[in-house]
Amino acid sequence: MNVPEGLLFTKEHEWVKIEGKRATIGISDYAQSSLGDITFVELPQKGSACAQFKQVATVESVKAASDVYAPVSGKVLEVNADISARPELINQSPYDKGWFAVIEMSSDKEKGALMNSSAYKEYLKEHVQ
Repeated sequence: MNVPEGLLFTKEHEWVKIEGKRATIGISDYAQSSLGDITFVELPQKGSACAQFKQVATVESVKAASDVYAPVSGKVLEVNADISARPELINQSPYDKGWFAVIEMSSDKEKGALMNSSAYKEYLKEHVQ
């Protein structure tokens, strides 16, 4: 599994790249692999509020529909329209072209509830068959 350095992860397999108050979010390589071919994504509305660990988006694949949870709280600044038109980008490039949204974070303190890449790799080893 690809687990890039410099990102933070949730136990539900979302990732976040934090740059100042801007947080770009998506699902991990493990998540997209587990889902199989992604066929549809429902993104949050630009300007909407999201809360840490609450549903922010939905993905549908050939296997299942799954909720995507916000790794941080804040206001949605941007959404990735490319993945609405081409949801397979999430499978092909989960950390680059397959990002979901950019959130203006409301609190830096929430980072403490997330795992760095090393901790996420350990989490995968312990909790994933």
